[in-house]
Amino acid sequence: MPIPDFVLALRSRLGHDLLWLPGVSAVVVHQDGRLLLGRRSDNGLWAVVSGIPEPGEQPALAAVREVLEETGIHAVVQGLAAVSSGPDPVRYENGDLAQYLDLTFVCRAAGAGDPRVADDESTAVGWFEAGALPEPLMKSSQVRIARALAYRAHPENGTWFARP
Repeated sequence: MPIPDFVLALRSRLGHDLLWLPGVSAVVVHQDGRLLLGRRSDNGLWAVVSGIPEPGEQPALAAVREVLEETGIHAVVQGLAAVSSGPDPVRYENGDLAQYLDLTFVCRAAGAGDPRVADDESTAVGWFEAGALPEPLMKSSQVRIARALAYRAHPENGTWFARP
């Protein structure tokens, strides 16, 4: 996975220590209800499209950008489905330790294009029925999909977040 330049600059000062970062995830729903997923090149797991916003970039725009960069699909944000943090930091192969504050957006696909591997972050991409998701699927993506579909079904219930 390419590391954003601003993260590389931080890492040059911080080393591999824990870095708290913003993240965005996009649960993209096709007009027929299928979900867009990619098989990550770093760990081989299927996942929703996700990434790190650039400094000053609006999170919803970052989600749309990530979807286009990774799959060639144009997405439209419909709502903020969840705000969450993973329970454990992620340790990358290079030794970097990171933890993310994730903003999960539910999106719809704009147009009828077929997804394609559009960068080196995925080895495969595709549309999948919600009841027949590919394995192995990242646990965090399972949770994000469930929250996004719940939001989509009942937006009046609002965005999911951990309550005190």
